[in-house]
Amino acid sequence: MTDAIETFPAFDGLPEEMRGELFMDAVLAPNRSLRNPGFIALMAIMCAVSFAAGVIYWRMGAWPIPFFFGLDVILVWLAFKISYRDGRRREIIRISSDRILIHRQHANGAVRHYELPMAWTRVKVHKPGLHDAAIELSVSGKRLIVGTFLSPPERPELGVAIQNALFRAKRALPQEAGGA
Repeated sequence: MTDAIETFPAFDGLPEEMRGELFMDAVLAPNRSLRNPGFIALMAIMCAVSFAAGVIYWRMGAWPIPFFFGLDVILVWLAFKISYRDGRRREIIRISSDRILIHRQHANGAVRHYELPMAWTRVKVHKPGLHDAAIELSVSGKRLIVGTFLSPPERPELGVAIQNALFRAKRALPQEAGGA
């Protein structure tokens, strides 16, 4: 997919509660690189090694080197802080027999809601298996990209799960009686 620009409008208010059977109720969250106890252990080891190496270089007369060891520790801590902040992102996808609701919580806490009509929504998986794979939900020329923070193997799986849920939801719709 060359341009992953979303054109589907979002709204801030809460949508009305879904009625009937849910064909999909998925909560998507990014993978966390390291849990808190592991992070604390890693930072303790980094601090100890950096401090010991800094003392050795300082005693050798290379007094600027310990500052760089401290800078390394600060940069690793900052990278994990950013990673943990991004780990707060969530996408909740609910599919019922009449609509699709997507609740998206950003890392800064902002929440957006998207409501798509189930009967007209198409699902397309762009570049499955590649790093820039994307799942596009489209209705009337407007599109919404979901699961962007998932790993490349997880994105096509989510696309297939959404397609299956839409298929089951469309089969569950009551059919009109024909005739005049």
